[in-house]
Amino acid sequence: MTKVLIISDSHGLTDELLQVKNEHKLEYMIHCGDSELDMDTIEMDGFFKVAGNCDLDTRYPEEQTLEVNNVKFLAVHGHLHNVKQNLLTAGYRAEELGANVICFGHTHVAGAQQENDQLFINPGSIRQPRGRLEKTYAIMEWENPQEIEVTFYTLDGNEVKDLFYKASL
Repeated sequence: MTKVLIISDSHGLTDELLQVKNEHKLEYMIHCGDSELDMDTIEMDGFFKVAGNCDLDTRYPEEQTLEVNNVKFLAVHGHLHNVKQNLLTAGYRAEELGANVICFGHTHVAGAQQENDQLFINPGSIRQPRGRLEKTYAIMEWENPQEIEVTFYTLDGNEVKDLFYKASL
């Protein structure tokens, strides 16, 4: 089973990032921006990471793609893709790059949704969630792209059952 940890909008938290990394110990991890940490800190080590609108370290890329077991991810923060209005711009960019999973943050609203052959995942925020009380992150797992599961967790490791999402790409 392939697993990818997806987190965003940690806004300066350090112990919490280490806690999540150490709890899951996954090979693939994506941070969708607004860490507010330097790119090379121990907390950000191992993450595929992108710049958020609150990140000051200019070494962060605006976007990154990652291919894992026949699934191609596009990681963006979302502020440059107007994700607070809709997901069209992020979806178009993913299409240009051949990605079918779009990981983003910026809104601090946790959720996953599939639009045609694209899966959008916003892990929420582990610092300042919006739309719910739980501070969240997500793990996407699959054996084949036709059976994808996205599970959301609270910062203390409990599953957020009402956010669970199944997709097929």
